Amino acid sequence: MMRLPYFTYKSPRTVREAAEMLAVPGGTMLVAGGTDLLPNMKRRQQVPSTLVGLRRIDELNQITNGDGLTIGAGVTLTRLVRDPRVRASYGALWQAASQVATPHLRNMGTLGGNLCLDTRCNYYDQNYEWRKSIDFCMKKDGDTCWVATGSPKCLAVSSTDTAPALIALGARVTLVSAEATRQIDASDLYQNDGIHYLLRRPDEILTDVHLPALTGWRSTYWKLRRRGSFDFPVLSVAAAAKFTADGTVEAARIVLGAVSSRPIVAVAAANAVIGQRLTDEVIARAADAAAKPAKPMDNTDFDLTWRKRIMKDIVACALRELRGDDVREMRRKLSKMSL
Repeated sequence: MMRLPYFTYKSPRTVREAAEMLAVPGGTMLVAGGTDLLPNMKRRQQVPSTLVGLRRIDELNQITNGDGLTIGAGVTLTRLVRDPRVRASYGALWQAASQVATPHLRNMGTLGGNLCLDTRCNYYDQNYEWRKSIDFCMKKDGDTCWVATGSPKCLAVSSTDTAPALIALGARVTLVSAEATRQIDASDLYQNDGIHYLLRRPDEILTDVHLPALTGWRSTYWKLRRRGSFDFPVLSVAAAAKFTADGTVEAARIVLGAVSSRPIVAVAAANAVIGQRLTDEVIARAADAAAKPAKPMDNTDFDLTWRKRIMKDIVACALRELRGDDVREMRRKLSKMSL
C-alpha cells in the first residue's frame, strides 16, 4: 500500500489568507480536490511539507454572470457540468469537463485543479521503487528524459481536458499572490516544458476563469483515450468558430491537447477555415494543417505514429460537428477506437 508522506495541513477561509500562506518559503503547495496531487504524493513525485487547502474559500466556489461568465477555480467539475449556462453557451468546456475521469472524481476535482494538472509520462507516473529501478527521470530526481535521452528538457505531456477547451473559447484566468493580482489569457498559462509547464508563479493562486460572451459562436471538444471513460486523453481537439448568417466562418480557434507539454494552438488550421464555409474540402485542408504541429511522443498510450495520423480524423470530426452534422455515431466509434 502506498501511503502519503507526513505534511502540515492549513485551511484558510479567504484568498488573501491562502496567498500569505503560500508566500512563506519552504515547500508549500495548494490542494483543492486532491485528485491529482494526493496520488502524486503517494508515489513521492511531489512531497510538500505543507498543504494549503482551498475547499473552504467561498469566493473560489462562485459562478457569476457579467460580460460572459466568471467561474471560480474551486468549482467542481460536476457542478460545472450541471450548470445550464455552461452547456448552452460554452459547449466545448461542458464536453471537456463531462469527460474528465469518473463521476466520483468529478465530484472532488475542480476546474482550477484540472487547469494546473501535472504533466504525465509513462516513465514518471510510476511508484518510487519502479522509478528508482531505471535510475529516475529528469522530471523527478534524475537527469535524463527517458522518452528521448538526448533531450535537454522533459517531454512529459499536458493531459488536462479543460485547458484546450478554455483556450479555444478565448478564456482568461486571474492569478493572485500576496503582492499583486494579474489576469492573462488561458493560452499564456502554459509553456512547452514538462517540468515547468505552468507560467503561474509558485506564490500565485489561480482564482477565476473568465469566459467572454460568445454570441454567434459554436464550440466542441473531442477526446481520444483507450477506455470510454476514466482515462486521461492521449489526444484531444477543442474547436470554436463564429458563423455569419450564411454559414461562413468569421473567426475560429482550434487547439490540440495531449500531444505536447502544453496545449497547441493550431493557427494555420484555424486560418484555413476563416472566411470559408465548412465544406468537406475546407475541413480536409484544415485537418491537414492541424496535424502538422502535432508531435506526439512515445510516452503515453497507443502508437505515436497512429496518434499523429488520427489527429486529422478527430479535427475533421470536430469541424463537422461545428457545421451542424450529426456526429453521435462518430463519437461512439471514437470511444471504441474504430474510426
